[in-house]
Amino acid sequence: MNNSDIQRIRHIKSYCEDIADAIKRFGDAYDVFEENIHYANSVSMSMMQIGELSAGLSDPFKDQTRNQILWTPMKAMRNMFAHAYASMNKAVIWETATKDIPVLLRFCENILEKDASLAAAEKTLAEKAPPIGLAPRR
Repeated sequence: MNNSDIQRIRHIKSYCEDIADAIKRFGDAYDVFEENIHYANSVSMSMMQIGELSAGLSDPFKDQTRNQILWTPMKAMRNMFAHAYASMNKAVIWETATKDIPVLLRFCENILEKDASLAAAEKTLAEKAPPIGLAPRR
């Protein structure tokens, strides 16, 4: 996994948390979401950003994780938000926010935990390794 993927996963996680925070703030009732334009716009903008970020993940990362996360529909939803927002089905947005985003959040947390563990292991190995250099000449 490259550093660019890790940075994108961090940002995706942040937008997932923003959606979770909006649901906590406004409540988890669909009728409130449907009637409150600020609520719907907040969630939708975060989803659009997630779609944009997911499109920039490397192909090897997406290939490696495609059995866990469906990346292509994220980009498709982003395109719908960007180009046809007025015709978006709020029920689909709501279902995505309440069912899919929590799964994506857990996925991001797991990826970032694995990356942190790997970085810590690499640091430990580097600290224990003998220095590499030229032997002094006599």
